[in-house]
This record gives sequence, structure tokens and C-alpha cells, in this order.
Amino acid sequence: MSIYWKIAAEILILWFAIYQVIIFFERARAAQFLRGIGVLLFAYVLFMLFRRFGFHELEWLSEKLFGISVIAVLVIFHPEIRQGLAQLGRRSIFGAAMGDEGLERMFIEISRAADSLIKNKLGALIVIEKDDPLDSYIENGVLVDAAASSDLIEAIFTPNNPLHDGGIIIRNSRVAAAGCLFPLTQNKELSRIFGTRHRAALGLSEEADAVVIVVSEERRDISLVYRGMLYKDITREELLNKVKNILNIKAPGERANIVYRLKHCFTFYPWIKVISFMLAIIAWSYLNTEIMRIGH
Repeated sequence: MSIYWKIAAEILILWFAIYQVIIFFERARAAQFLRGIGVLLFAYVLFMLFRRFGFHELEWLSEKLFGISVIAVLVIFHPEIRQGLAQLGRRSIFGAAMGDEGLERMFIEISRAADSLIKNKLGALIVIEKDDPLDSYIENGVLVDAAASSDLIEAIFTPNNPLHDGGIIIRNSRVAAAGCLFPLTQNKELSRIFGTRHRAALGLSEEADAVVIVVSEERRDISLVYRGMLYKDITREELLNKVKNILNIKAPGERANIVYRLKHCFTFYPWIKVISFMLAIIAWSYLNTEIMRIGH
């Protein structure tokens, strides 16, 4: 094997490992975790600079601080590490855990339930987990773990059902929990015509990237909430189209296309892939330098 192919293979293996570590944490307080990684990288760069220019005292100090920082990150993110381990079985390597066919069937069931609830003048709050984890909200509800069918959704939001006051959370095409409570938005510009369900939907969408569907029993309409944006009074067809756009659901023929698969591979978390590749090059350079130094 050529030396260049060997180097490329080593960097690609490091890139894959680093990418998986970052993705491992991206669903749990991603911004905070990435800032923690940034602090560690900064400490490492200082350590290498001090070593290169012969600042032995500062090198010793930065080495100790780097070790302490690694331990601190592990302690601070212990809940996220535990949560990430629980999520590993539900994740795929480069894409979402749920196939497009399952998503489409699920939303057809949801839209059917929404139509039926409107006809019966009933309200509903339906949350679909996307990338950000909703475990804390699932835990404050009642665990269900059943397939997301229109009959089940209608039954949950039927009056006198003890779970109908809260919202349901759907994870991987299954109703994970019902009777869940969500934070209310603090947006004072929101019209007073919107009640608690819409305010809870907006409050959750301000904290996570979940797709939230609200069925209003007063106005008998459907609203979609995503990333703090409220799309009110939409039809069943508009609901399906907007959700497909948000989740990038493709037709079966388009999914099978090799060009689509390659495009999806590079467009799924592109910046994390780029950052992982840069970190892989840095890691390889460091390891190569250490091996050369030990060898001599």
C-alpha cells in the first residue's frame, strides 16, 4: 500500500470515529458540548505551542489543565453520555433512524386523526421528535410505546380520558408518551386568540427542533409549529407537504437514486462532517509527531 493511501486511510478512520463521537452528543445540549470541545481544542493548541517553543513550565501547566478539562467534560456531560448510550440502538450511522416510508405513513395517520378531531370539535397537541431529544418531556408524561395510529391518537384526546389534557410525543413512528407538559412561550406578541396548546407548541419549538401539530377545538383548524414559526389554519394537504419539506421526505424512486443517496450523505450535518475532518487531520498530525519523537 502506498504511503499516501495509508495516510488517507488513517485520516478517514479518525474522521469517522470523531464524527461519531460528535453525533453521539449532538442530540443532547449540542451547543454546550461543542463549546466544551472548543475549550479542549484551545487547551491542546496552547499545549502544542508551549512544547514547540520550549516553554517547559507552561507546557507542564497546560498539560495538567488539559487532563483536568477532559475529566470535567466527562463529569458535566455524564447525563448526556448515559442518554446517548440509550439512544445508540435507535440511531443509524449517517441518517435518521426512521425511513421515509414510515414517516409518510405516520403523517397520514396523524392527518386522519386531525380531521376526525376537528369534526368532533376536539383539540390535540401532537409532537414529533426530530433531532433534539425530548426525553425529559417523555419522562414527565405517561409512557405508551405504541404505533402512531389515528385510532390511538383520537382515543387519547377524547374528553374524560386522563391523558387528553397534555400532549403526545411521537418518536420513530411510535407514540412514546402521552399527557406530556411543555413550557409556554414567553412571546408577548402572540395574539390572545391562541390558547394554551398553541403557546405550549411555540414554547417547545423554541427549545427543540420538534415538529408540533396543534388541533384547535375552538376554531376547528390545524396549525403547524416548527422552530418558533406558527403556520395557522392549514389544510391536511398543506400539513403533509410542509412536514415533508421540514423532514426532507423523498419519493421512493428518488430515494433509490444513487445521486440522492450521495447528496444525502454529504448534506446530513455537513458542518459537523467538515469539523470532524479538520479534527482528524489535527489528531493524525499530533499522533504522527509523537510517534516520530518516540522513535527517535
